[in-house]
Amino acid sequence: MAIAASIDSPAEPRPAAVPRVAMVGGGQLARMTHRAAIDLGIELTVLADSSQDAAVRAGAQPVLAGDSWAEGIRRLADGADVVTFDHENVPPELLDELAAEGLPLVPAPAAKRLAQDKLFARRQLAELGFPVPPFAHATTGDEISRFASEHGWPLVAKAPRGGYDGRGVSIVGSPEEAHALLAESPDGLLLEPKLPIERELAVVVARSAGGEAVAYPVAETVQVDAMCREILVPAPIDDDLADEARELALAVTDTPGAFGVIALELFVVEGRLVVNELALRPHNSGHFTIEGAETSQFEQHLRGVLGWPLGDVTLTAPAVVMVNVVGPQDGSDPRERLPRALAVPGVHVHLYDKSPAPGRKLGHVTVRGEELEATAEVARRAAAILEGGAP
Repeated sequence: MAIAASIDSPAEPRPAAVPRVAMVGGGQLARMTHRAAIDLGIELTVLADSSQDAAVRAGAQPVLAGDSWAEGIRRLADGADVVTFDHENVPPELLDELAAEGLPLVPAPAAKRLAQDKLFARRQLAELGFPVPPFAHATTGDEISRFASEHGWPLVAKAPRGGYDGRGVSIVGSPEEAHALLAESPDGLLLEPKLPIERELAVVVARSAGGEAVAYPVAETVQVDAMCREILVPAPIDDDLADEARELALAVTDTPGAFGVIALELFVVEGRLVVNELALRPHNSGHFTIEGAETSQFEQHLRGVLGWPLGDVTLTAPAVVMVNVVGPQDGSDPRERLPRALAVPGVHVHLYDKSPAPGRKLGHVTVRGEELEATAEVARRAAAILEGGAP
């Protein structure tokens, strides 16, 4: 009952010097942003689906979304200095409408679209000369056949909009598979060749409305079943490639209205960098920064969207590894095994207070160390305990 009252009652008056940041979304990214907001004395309000959202359960002030994105965001924005996001789910057309009404959306809708519309991003980045995979937008079987005749099977077929953690991405090995997928895709398919990927990398960038930009050290991302499972920092690549990746990330993210944290996902193909996707919000690949960098990505996001000076991105140890905690197939709760995981030396555990479900991201662990592989083994052991897979 107390939470319902806090939702329905007007917010307490706040001192004029205390900024209010509104965040669309109430999941684990908003939850961790709320923790950073507390440290900075910032008031964070979140647009939540329910009082059980992860950020609300951690104490963030909620506004319930209800049945209308538009009305929910308008209520959320009332009295806010900026409105930012923990996901990409709000339709771009609605964001344009809300920005035209004067809502202080950060990042701006035109920049946000780079993360929301994969086809738009591919076209824009290609036009600017950035290294992207060969691609085509297919709305007919003939267009699929033409692309396949040039690049061969199998192909990567993506929904132009939506999708995360591998959702909306398929590997198709024949015309029949591609045509069946096209029949279920009203926006057509974004087609790409299946590249010989050597590594997957991520660079988290922070940009401030005050004009600053910083890039964290390059991370290697390890994917299992199309979901990020591990982040290893610094990525085990040569210094020249790491410098190139950071420079590329700063260049790609230098777009009007792109403030806050932006994550750039990259492939290494035959020793060269290829741009995959962007996220204009805090990102799974940046969770390591909570303990592993002088300034976390969540604090950095708040600084950036408010136009404040950005923080130091130096690592706090020679090696930092984050491993996601994923719901086990038996549906059990990792919290049942938390004391055992906490016995692992040096582990930092973050659980998101989400209902357990097989394959769902329920938390992460971070370990700092002197050497990357030894640090990774410790983090993997702690995550395996939480997932019920360790003796």
